[in-house]
Amino acid sequence: MREQNAVPLGHPTPGIHQKHRPWLAMVLSILFAGLGQLYNRSYIKGIILILIELAFIITFSDFIGLGLWGIVTLGTIPKVDHSIFLLVYGLLSLLMLGIAAVIYVLNVRDAKRQAEQIARGWQRPKQRETIKQAYMNSIPYILSVPGFILLIFVVVFPLLFAISLAFTNYDLYHSPPRNLVDWVGFDNFINLVTVPIWNQSFLKVLSWTLVWTIVSTTLQIGLGLFLAVLVNDKRIRFKRLIRTILILPWAIPNFVTIMIFSALFNDQFGAINRTILARFNIAPVPWLTDPLFTKIALISIQVWLGFPFLFALFTGVLQSISHDTYEAADVDGGTRWQKFRYITLPHVLFATAPLLIIQYTSNFNNFNIIYLFNGGGPAVRGQTAGGTDILISWVYKLTFTTNNYNMAAAISLIIGIIVIAFAFFQFRRTKSFKEERDHS
Repeated sequence: MREQNAVPLGHPTPGIHQKHRPWLAMVLSILFAGLGQLYNRSYIKGIILILIELAFIITFSDFIGLGLWGIVTLGTIPKVDHSIFLLVYGLLSLLMLGIAAVIYVLNVRDAKRQAEQIARGWQRPKQRETIKQAYMNSIPYILSVPGFILLIFVVVFPLLFAISLAFTNYDLYHSPPRNLVDWVGFDNFINLVTVPIWNQSFLKVLSWTLVWTIVSTTLQIGLGLFLAVLVNDKRIRFKRLIRTILILPWAIPNFVTIMIFSALFNDQFGAINRTILARFNIAPVPWLTDPLFTKIALISIQVWLGFPFLFALFTGVLQSISHDTYEAADVDGGTRWQKFRYITLPHVLFATAPLLIIQYTSNFNNFNIIYLFNGGGPAVRGQTAGGTDILISWVYKLTFTTNNYNMAAAISLIIGIIVIAFAFFQFRRTKSFKEERDHS
């Protein structure tokens, strides 16, 4: 017969195991992973942790030693040490040490917490129940570990590598294995604003990138919203046909459309010069050889490429607005402009603000249209960038044409900071973000 005062397994019993010392379990787990678990009599967990640490030390100790030496020195003997390989080894070593440190901290916390429970009288459940409970608790982590590792080596590692290159002198004249690469601190960023050949190109490209982003994206949004409001008017007939026609440009791949427009705007044989302008006796326009006209053409093409998506987006939002709101405005004597300003526009911006922010950030790094239309040209004397290069296309040229990897990495870091700052600032200001934060 079971005693009435018996305590189920896994529950605390006052006054039992008071001699079990949590600090000792913590110290043992710090000395070597798994020792604290062995002290707590979690033998399977302790053995697993010991084997993991031993395997890590035996397998990766030499590699991590080489990596840490390499990331500090970037090599010491030309034609023998490859600075870029050493940099990669060093970054991988730091990532591996970071992962190992996280596991080690979790090991220490687990040993200390379990020892405290034992000191309070906690009795260990049966082995089968322990394994089942451990399995149920670890399932979310087991499922997320592969994705986490993929994230580290596909996103974090390339990002750290690009950031590291921005603080080196890795270029055509410091290219391993013939020459070593050195750490130069912030010299690349200082050169961007002080050295004439970099200063002039950087300021002009940055200013054009901002103008390109703001003007092209704003015109896209304005045209898409105008057409959506116009087609949504109840007096317009054949709405489905009109919407289908307006969305058709979205169905054609962007690179095909860009290549077609590149031929249409050609100075010599393009249809715009030879057919349209010639019919009105207008002199040919240097669309591809004059930076000003090339920029106008690029903005026009980008508006054509971008407005169908925004038109479809705004159309869906407009159809969700209640007609009762407009009827109430009519009763109050509201004009069309007032209804648009105080009902339509706030509703549309509230629902689409995050996507509109993405449109701005995407156009800021819109490499395809700049490269495919005219390769960032025309060329500008005394500059390392073309007349219509934006920051991302300039980075491409610095990387694959002139081999200025260090300056390309520095500019890429600046691009990342600008995009992150803009997106973060705008998301914090949008009402949709504030509402989501208030409900969380």
